[in-house]
Amino acid sequence: MNCLYKVVADKTPYCSIQEITRKFSIGPTRFGHPCFYSPEDIKLANFTIKHGEQITFNSVEEVNGMMAVNCGVVRNNQPHSFTFPLSQEGIFYECEDDQIYTLKEIAEWKIPKCRNRIVKLSNSLHTWDSSNPLPENFDGCLILTPVYEVQAVMKFRKDIVHILSDLDVEVKDITDCYDINSFLQPLSLEDVFERTSKEFPMVAEIMEGPSGSQKPYNILNTGKEIVIYKKYQATRVLASEIRSDSPKRHFLIPMSYKGKFKRRPREFPTAYDLEIARSEKEQLHVVATKAFDSPHKELFSVSVGDQFLVQQCQTSEVLYEGRKKLVDVLACEQILSDTYKKVLLPMYMEGGFVEVIHDKKQYQLSEICKEFPLPFNVKVSVRDLSVEEDVLAAVPGLQFEEEITDSYLLISSASSPVESWEIPVYRLNMSVHLLSKDVQTIIPPVTKTTVEEISEEQYYMVRRYENQTLHPPPRPPKKPATPPSKPSFAVPKEGFSDVLQAPKVRYHTLSLNLLQS
Repeated sequence: MNCLYKVVADKTPYCSIQEITRKFSIGPTRFGHPCFYSPEDIKLANFTIKHGEQITFNSVEEVNGMMAVNCGVVRNNQPHSFTFPLSQEGIFYECEDDQIYTLKEIAEWKIPKCRNRIVKLSNSLHTWDSSNPLPENFDGCLILTPVYEVQAVMKFRKDIVHILSDLDVEVKDITDCYDINSFLQPLSLEDVFERTSKEFPMVAEIMEGPSGSQKPYNILNTGKEIVIYKKYQATRVLASEIRSDSPKRHFLIPMSYKGKFKRRPREFPTAYDLEIARSEKEQLHVVATKAFDSPHKELFSVSVGDQFLVQQCQTSEVLYEGRKKLVDVLACEQILSDTYKKVLLPMYMEGGFVEVIHDKKQYQLSEICKEFPLPFNVKVSVRDLSVEEDVLAAVPGLQFEEEITDSYLLISSASSPVESWEIPVYRLNMSVHLLSKDVQTIIPPVTKTTVEEISEEQYYMVRRYENQTLHPPPRPPKKPATPPSKPSFAVPKEGFSDVLQAPKVRYHTLSLNLLQS
C-alpha cells in the first residue's frame, strides 16, 4: 500500500519502565525514541518530572551496574536528561505522535510487542488505485496486527530463507558446534553505513539488488562485486514539478548538476505568503489574480489585475466591532499608470498573486541556493551536457523546495572501476555481504552523480524530518475572529464503527521486510 500513516496513541497504560522497554523498540535511530507521560508527578533524586510532561526514551544502558533508561524532557525550551531504573514503577501513557510513517517503519518500531496498533491514513499521501484494498475515500482507522516471520541464512546458500513463525518444527541450538563466520551475513545499506570510517574501503557482493533502469541501479545486479569506498553526508535540492494536476514528479538534484536555470513566476495564495517570499535582494513585484473586499475601510480592497511592489510587514490600527484594534498588515506600493500609491493589505487576506519576473539571467544551481530563499520556481534553460539524458530538461517547470542533507555510499564495480557512483542509504532496498578481499586502489575513480527521481512516498519521508525548526509558522486565520481548528486523530469514543481490520503486516525479526498476507 502506497500510503503514510499517523499512529494513534495507545490508551492502555504501562505499569513500569521495564514493561515499556520489553514492549517497545528503543534504539539510536529517530524512530526508536518513544514518548510517554505520567498522570502524576515523579520525584527522582535530583529532578521532579511533572504530571503530563512528555518523557522521551532515548536508550537502554547499564548505569552503575544496573540497567536503566536514558530519558529526557524539554522544559521552557531547555532539555533535561535523567535516567530511570528498569525497576521504576508507575502509570505511563503513550504520548500523541504527530509524525507520519510507512508501514515498514510502524512494523519495525511502532507496534508494541503483544499488542496491536491503531493507525490513521495521513492526508499527506492518500492515493487510491485498483490495488489498494481500502475503500475509496476511506477516512477511518486501521488496526494493524503483526504476523512474525524469521529470515535465515544457510551455510551453503546465498539466498535468504523465510521461515513462518507458526511452522511446527523442533529447533536445536548448535551454535557452539559451528563457526558463525562460515555463514554469510546479509547487510543492508544502513548496516554498512553504521560501520566505522576506518573500515572503508571494502569489497562486497550484492545478495539482493535494487530495481530500476536508471544508473547506477541497473548495474547493481545480484551476484555482482562492488567496492564501497566511503560513507558521507551530501547535499541535495528537493524539487517538484510545477503542474496543476496530480501526481507531480519529485527530484533530488545534486549540487554538481551542470545545467542552467531561468526563473519562473511564483504564485502566492495570501498576503502572508508574500511576506515570507520577500527578500532584501530585490523588490517583489506581483499581480493580483483574485479580488478581495477588505472588511476594514482602513485597509485596501484588491481587484484582479492590480499590481503591487511588496515592502514590509507592520501593524495598523483598524475599527473592529466598534473598537480600535491592532492587526498585522503588509505595506505595498500599488503601481498605477503614472505613479505609486501606498496601500495596506491584511496579512490574513485570502486572495491570489502571481510574480512578475524582470530577471532574464541564467543561473547555476549553487547560485540560486546562495542568492534566493527557497521555495523558488525555475525552468531548465541549458541542459546538463555531462549526462546522456537530463530528466529535468523535459520538465516544463520546477519548484526548488529546500536543501536537504542525506546519507550516501560511494561505490564502483570491482571488476571494471571506470567510474564511481553515489547511492542513497535510506532509499535503496539492497543487501550485500562483505568479502575478505583487498581493494586494489583506495582512490575512487571519477564520481558520477545523478538526478534522482523519487516517489510520492519517498518525497514525504524526505520532507517530514528536514529543517523542521526552520519552516515558516502556520498561516494566520482567513478572518481575524476565526480561530484555526485543530484536527483530531483520536479514535471515536462511541466505538470502532469506522475501524477496519487492515491486511496483516508480516515483518521479519531480522530484516523486517513487509509482506501482505
